[in-house]
Amino acid sequence: MRAANGLNTIRWRKSSYSNVDGGNCLEVADSFPGAVPVRDSKSPYGPVLMLSVQAWDRFVDGLKDNSL
Repeated sequence: MRAANGLNTIRWRKSSYSNVDGGNCLEVADSFPGAVPVRDSKSPYGPVLMLSVQAWDRFVDGLKDNSL
């Protein structure tokens, strides 16, 4: 399966909160112009959620504040 929009060439990184058991893991890609690609690490060829940088910042801030 091919990733759309050049997503097959970018470098993914796993959340620092992910565990070694392969549980609920989130991966994001840096250096993607104007967006933050997000995917489930258990499904590397599955769907990718493209968030605006502003939406990603609000998401991360909500996690830090425990408001999500």
